[in-house]
Formats: sequence, structure tokens, C-alpha cells
Amino acid sequence: MMKLDSIQKRLLEEIADLHSIPEGAYNIRSNSQSVGRVSTANIEITSKTDVSGMDIRIKPGTKRQSVHIPVVLTESGLSEVVYNDFFIGEDCDVVIIAGCGIDNCGKADSEHDGIHRFWVGKNSKVKYVEKHYGSGDGEGKRILNPGTEVYMDENSTMEMEMAQIKGVDDTDRKTVAELAAGAKLVVRERLMTHGKQRALSTYDVRLNGAGASADVVSRSVARDDSYQRFDAKIVGNAPCNGHTECDSIIMDNGRILAVPGLEANVVDAALVHEAAIGKIAGEQLTKLMTLGLTEQEAEEQIINGFLK
Repeated sequence: MMKLDSIQKRLLEEIADLHSIPEGAYNIRSNSQSVGRVSTANIEITSKTDVSGMDIRIKPGTKRQSVHIPVVLTESGLSEVVYNDFFIGEDCDVVIIAGCGIDNCGKADSEHDGIHRFWVGKNSKVKYVEKHYGSGDGEGKRILNPGTEVYMDENSTMEMEMAQIKGVDDTDRKTVAELAAGAKLVVRERLMTHGKQRALSTYDVRLNGAGASADVVSRSVARDDSYQRFDAKIVGNAPCNGHTECDSIIMDNGRILAVPGLEANVVDAALVHEAAIGKIAGEQLTKLMTLGLTEQEAEEQIINGFLK
């Protein structure tokens, strides 16, 4: 594995909680190059030959194993599109840790667009964690545009944790999912924007099989002059259960748009959408300030608890 500098190591800690070489399968990408890769007996990672990216194949029956595929960018002006495909066999139980960190100290924009596609086998369980983080004092933007496609076989489960808490100037997240009978999708999105940042999140989930279910929840905070849009659509094409929720705190001159989309194409499709946008309650601030916190410290405590 190529030696990483202190900035690259810090980014890996932020997006993947990596303080050393991870156990199990991994591919670490830095400035458009793979700087370290390991496959295991049950998880094979190979490079694509037609476009930039990888194929990750997980053998049927693989249990309690993980694969890390973090990306870091530290060169100003670098722009890349990466395609990663995951083929998860039947009866698996695995964890996939992804994410991208950009440190931009230059004048040019830096951008990473990661397109991840998942084929989840029958009866398999996948936990997918994706964190985005930006840092650096340059004028150039830190841009991340993740695209996620999920195709779930019968009775499979996928839990997705999407977090973007600091430093990303512009992001346009697009997620689509198709669920077969008995499949279950759970999405938990956590997002904070500040300055003039913009964050768009679009979900299109199609419940195609009887007993399929989806629970898509976003919690977000918009500060300063930032803008957010949460656009969640669930389509029920069979007897199913779907729930989508947007819960947001707005501060300063921030703007938030929540767009619900429910489409029931059979009589037994049960679909629900909830949305709440509001400011921090004054009594919450007062209570914490009576404990000795300043107003700013109280706000931070409330926000940190809200985004957990």
C-alpha cells in the first residue's frame, strides 16, 4: 500500500473511521489512483476495464465480513467519475463502508462522482455506510455527486446510512431502488449545510413484490445561506408498506424544500409521508443556557443530538 500523508489519513478517519489498515477486503483510492487493495477468500475486488471503477463480488453464504472502499481527494482541480458494482450472493450478511473526503486548498473546484450499483441476493442482509466530508481553505469548491442503484431480490434487507455533516459545497445525490417480494430497505440520511452550500437528495423507490417495505428518513440542518431539497418518491406496485420522512431544522437564512411523492398502483399499497421543518425551539435553548451553556453552545448541543 502506498504511503499516505497526514491530510489523507485524516480524511480516511473522518469518512471511514480508519486509523490503520482495515481488516478484510478493501480498496483505498486517493487522487484517482488505487493506493491499496486486498481481496479475501469470499470477497473479490477487481478493476473495471471499460471505465474507472471496480467490481466487488461477494460469495453466497458470506457472513460477518466487511469491505471498505473509501476515496480521498487532496489535489485541487481534480474531477473524476467512478463506477463501482457490488454483486452480493444469496444468504450473505455483510457490511460495506464507503465515503469520500475532499480537502481543497486551491482555486479550482474538486469533484468526485461515485456511481454505486448493488445487486442483493435472496435472503441476504447488507449494511451500507457512506460518509461525505470536505475541508481545506481554498476558493475551489468541494463537489460530491453520489449515485446509488439498489436491486433487491426476495426477502433481502439493505440498511443504508448516508451522512454529510461538514464542508461539502455542492452535492446532488440520486438514489433508486427496486424491491422484490419480502425485501426491506431502510435509509437514514443525516445532512448539514452552511455558508452558501447546496444539497439535493432524490429518492425513487419501487416496491414491486408482495410484502416489500421501505423506510426512508432524512434529518437535516440548513444554516447561513445554504439550500436543501429532499425529494422522496415511493411507488407501490404490489401489496406493500412504504414510509418517507423529512425532519429539518432551519437557521439564519437557510432554505429547505421537502417534496413528497407517493404512488399507489394497487389497492393494498400502504404509503405514508411525513415532513416537518422548523427552527430550534426557544425553550430548548433556555433550558440548556440555565445549565451554564452560551447560546451558541446550546445550539450546537441541540444540533448534534438531532443529527445522531
